[in-house]
Amino acid sequence: MGIMSKLISGDGQHSTDEYLDLDVEGVESARGEAGMSVKIATIGGQQDVIAIKDAVYDGDLVIADITRHTTSDSTMEHIVDDLRQVAQEVDGDIAQKGDDQIIIAPTGVGVSREKLN
Repeated sequence: MGIMSKLISGDGQHSTDEYLDLDVEGVESARGEAGMSVKIATIGGQQDVIAIKDAVYDGDLVIADITRHTTSDSTMEHIVDDLRQVAQEVDGDIAQKGDDQIIIAPTGVGVSREKLN
């Protein structure tokens, strides 16, 4: 299973065609040796939180698309509370990027609140 198929999660609406696999010649790939993966998720409802929790408990970083909800939506507030609890339980981190993404990091990974540029 390649990295692109590992990034695809959930409801079957996404395909590897949505991602561009950058072929960098001369760079050794650590795909089989990585201790942590970055997973992409879309939060459409409370049921989507289960897979995200499992990934974070397994030590993966999750970037979740929340564009289907507003941040003041009561469902979204419950979802964020659940994800915040998971981040606390694993001694990880959680941050919201703009109005469209939440980043949930596993144990030992922090999300910087400062931009690089």
